[in-house]
Amino acid sequence: MIVYAECTFFIPMAASLKGKRSVLKSMTDKVKNSYNVSVAEIEFQNLWQRTTIALVATASSKDAAEREVRRAIRLLESNPEWEMTDSTIDYY
Repeated sequence: MIVYAECTFFIPMAASLKGKRSVLKSMTDKVKNSYNVSVAEIEFQNLWQRTTIALVATASSKDAAEREVRRAIRLLESNPEWEMTDSTIDYY
């Protein structure tokens, strides 16, 4: 089973791409080190205060893959430096 999620975030304190990348790199590294998911920025690479992150997990059961993705999303949401504005989860 493959579980795919997209999460869009608003980063109000980012005043440059460098500031945005700092927040983004910190959080994507935490997710990669904490959960068995792949993560990458997929949209808004040239905007300072917005980003969309894709998360993918694979497992032999839907529940296991979904659990990893949802835990990763909770970790991303816990960062006070940004606000989640949208998220979707798909199953393949």
